[in-house]
Amino acid sequence: MLQTLRKAGGSLVMTVPKVFIDQNGLAEGSQVELHLQGRRMTVEAPTRPHYKLADLMAEMPEGLPRVEGWDEMPSVGLENG
Repeated sequence: MLQTLRKAGGSLVMTVPKVFIDQNGLAEGSQVELHLQGRRMTVEAPTRPHYKLADLMAEMPEGLPRVEGWDEMPSVGLENG
């Protein structure tokens, strides 16, 4: 895929193809890893860790206070998504 470099301030920039963005779940502000080897540069989207609630809860210290009524509170964000 041929790309054209553009000037932005004191740097040269190029666009990232939408298909790469979509395949890797990237958005503005996402970080990618650049690998430089001679005249070759590759871009790698780091894998995001997938956590399971049971694993995270197992790491929690014992004796933390519980919030009364927590289980009955309505969702306020993307908790169910």
